[in-house]
Amino acid sequence: MTEKLMKAQTMHPVTLEVNGHARRGHASPRMLLTDFLRHELGLTGTHVGCEHGVCGACTVRIDGVACRGCLTLAVQVQDRRVDTVEGLADSDGTLSQLQAAFKRHHALQCGFCTAGILMSSADWLERLKQQGHKPTEQEVRDMLSGHLCRCTGYTPIVKALMEVAHA
Repeated sequence: MTEKLMKAQTMHPVTLEVNGHARRGHASPRMLLTDFLRHELGLTGTHVGCEHGVCGACTVRIDGVACRGCLTLAVQVQDRRVDTVEGLADSDGTLSQLQAAFKRHHALQCGFCTAGILMSSADWLERLKQQGHKPTEQEVRDMLSGHLCRCTGYTPIVKALMEVAHA
């Protein structure tokens, strides 16, 4: 069997909903969700940092829950909903409340970690809102402890999150 034929046989169709739209692509059994999103679907907002689930840059939402895309196989999202940072803004490009707060507070510099932080924060803030809870600054910092940012020093990120959480 030729290498090309062997490779073609190991590809699996993956059908899912991404940011509210039905999408389909092909993935090898070991392809990471981050690679599938970036290379198969062209959604490059999800970044790949450590590839060990530590830095948080790859965070997406799967069925509404923040997850590490570098620890998830693409075939695991078959028939599921995946939300990426590209889906946070409105279809006309209007920033979400969270994105606008990040912009106002200059809560990003190089931007590498920003997509993951936004996705984790959106999930966390929605759950807190459902509970009617307004987080303390320490709770915001605890949530952010799952993300590595080398540029901002976290202070503007904390300010942006506090603004949204207490709006």
